[in-house]
Amino acid sequence: MGMAKPSYEDIRQKRMEENKKRLEDLNLPRLAQSLNRTLSPKPSPIKKAGSKPHNSETLLVAVRRSARVASNPAPVYAEVKMERIGMSRSRSTYGVPRGSSRYPAGLVYVSEEARARATEKAEQLVENLGTSYPTLVRPLLPSHVSGCFWLGLPMRFCRDNMPRNDEMVTLVDEEGDEYPTMWLQRKTGLSGGWRGFSLAHGLVDGDAVVFQVIKHGVLKVYIIRAHDLDDHDET
Repeated sequence: MGMAKPSYEDIRQKRMEENKKRLEDLNLPRLAQSLNRTLSPKPSPIKKAGSKPHNSETLLVAVRRSARVASNPAPVYAEVKMERIGMSRSRSTYGVPRGSSRYPAGLVYVSEEARARATEKAEQLVENLGTSYPTLVRPLLPSHVSGCFWLGLPMRFCRDNMPRNDEMVTLVDEEGDEYPTMWLQRKTGLSGGWRGFSLAHGLVDGDAVVFQVIKHGVLKVYIIRAHDLDDHDET
């Protein structure tokens, strides 16, 4: 009969004993113990300090103040109810307050009634001129007759009757005198040249002008003066 084969447990036990002997030969168990002692966490000094009993006693100390104000009484911080002061609004003309930088003091001022009558008379003039030529009534504002002297025109009127590009147009007054003026198509307004026309005819805020397009690039201009109507003269 042959010898019985060693069981699995016997083989495993034998192998474990061999491995243990190798480790002891290499002195690894002692090295592991020394490393564990070296890497063990030390108690934090901050935690030790925090473990002291908290002193709840409150100390009252003097507030540090500058030597310059040390003799002054301590400030009192209290809510103060503010009263709203009503401001009177100055009378404005077309949204521009009189006396402001946009409404120079040197301009001639007219009443709102005279301004409205000038526009009404300009519309009556348009009816008398008929429909042979396109017409436009333009009441004048401070920016039209002072400062930048810029006169913008309604988009629809410009689209139907004015040049499609920037170019010089001619303003013809009631005496037949001509004034070359720069027409800016994208901005729909009269620029260079309108200032000369305005100053030459003494146009002021409140006046109304009637533009009549008599041919391409030529506009006849009629002037209705508001200050002539400020005394309620309807003639």
